[in-house]
Amino acid sequence: MKVRFTFSDFCWLMLWLILAAAVAIYIVLGVLYESFIHPLTILSTLPSAGVGALLALMLFKQDLSIVALIGIVLLMGIVKKNAIMMIDFALEAERREGKSPHDAILEACLIRFRPIMMTTMAALLGSLPISLGYGSGGEARRPLGLAVVGGLMLSQLVTLYLTPVVYTFMASLLERWRRRHPAAAEPEPSYSFSD
Repeated sequence: MKVRFTFSDFCWLMLWLILAAAVAIYIVLGVLYESFIHPLTILSTLPSAGVGALLALMLFKQDLSIVALIGIVLLMGIVKKNAIMMIDFALEAERREGKSPHDAILEACLIRFRPIMMTTMAALLGSLPISLGYGSGGEARRPLGLAVVGGLMLSQLVTLYLTPVVYTFMASLLERWRRRHPAAAEPEPSYSFSD
């Protein structure tokens, strides 16, 4: 019996792979931040990166291949890191200094701007030779570089503006939910086993 694997099956497989990666990221971030809301804020940066990667592939007439998919998965990690740098700093400012979500994310944007730009430029410039197709077999790896460079360029422009907006919106949603459900918002009592 011969099993046929069509292009449509391949597209569905890639879509499921990207969704599985996003769900895995959400679960890990949910455990890290002990929240259902803040992982969504971080994941809100991924669509702009995906659009940038697809636009770069279309602009340079490259197919969405397995190599390009690897570039998109790599891009998800790089872009997610930028949002984590901002949100982690903002949450820390809220908890330790008692700042409002708006003030905390504003301070996070100002202080974390340079590290975000430095890591993004390092990843972008490191992927540039791959996207140009230099070296032996460079044409085979070119979609990976194009996906990373295109996704980073667009997401960097959008993320610096979008992440603070989504953060403050999610914080206001969380505050409304806590007002409606005060019993669920109370912290659990901490138990000490010392004498």
